[in-house]
Amino acid sequence: MGAVKWEVAGIAAYMTITQIAVTHETTSFHFQDEGWFGKSTTNLGVDKLTHAYNSYLLAELLNARIGRKSGDRSSGALTAAVLASGLMIYSELYDAHKVSSGFSIQDVLFNTGGAAFSVLRNTVPGLKDKLDFRLLLMPNSDIYTFKGKEHYEQQRFMLALTLAGFDQFRETPWRFVELHVGYHASGFTAKDKAKGEDPRRRIFFGVGLNLKELFFKSPQSRVGRAAGSVLDYIQIPYTAIHVE
Repeated sequence: MGAVKWEVAGIAAYMTITQIAVTHETTSFHFQDEGWFGKSTTNLGVDKLTHAYNSYLLAELLNARIGRKSGDRSSGALTAAVLASGLMIYSELYDAHKVSSGFSIQDVLFNTGGAAFSVLRNTVPGLKDKLDFRLLLMPNSDIYTFKGKEHYEQQRFMLALTLAGFDQFRETPWRFVELHVGYHASGFTAKDKAKGEDPRRRIFFGVGLNLKELFFKSPQSRVGRAAGSVLDYIQIPYTAIHVE
């Protein structure tokens, strides 16, 4: 924990500033049942996967910093996950005092799940090379919408199985192939409802191109290593074929 005390402090400060900036009306601490993935939920569950992904990213970031300072990423995986979960709960406490929301048990569970997946990915031998949790942001009329339902509608979360992580495919053309499974939703924004569209929840499957294997397999520069690492967490639009 001492190895990442400044990183944790910086993330907590960022959360504090951003939460204060978007918090306008407050009330006493209260819970709110936001549901899961039902059609009656506000964002059809996409916001829950957002919580899982954000917690996962924090755990991965903190674990990378611990690993850089200690030389062993696997030993810091649980510590990083606990810290990430704690930071996400701290952020959730602001929601607990907002008139428009509340403390959501569902959010906390998905936060914990995202951090737990980071632990598995960094402690199970070989899993880190085989399985990624990624976010695909599909461009809309604004290219990228920073908040609101339009923002959630852009998000597609997926698990990507990279064949390059398997010994039998490592020296074959199959190393450039990935298998995807994910979730997204649409038809729940104000514009969609005004058009008479029904909310739609979709599980999708697909095949993608392993850009990291293609361009950043053995990067020599710091920029190349950073770009390759980003591709573990972000899916570039239009580099895969998905079927709903």
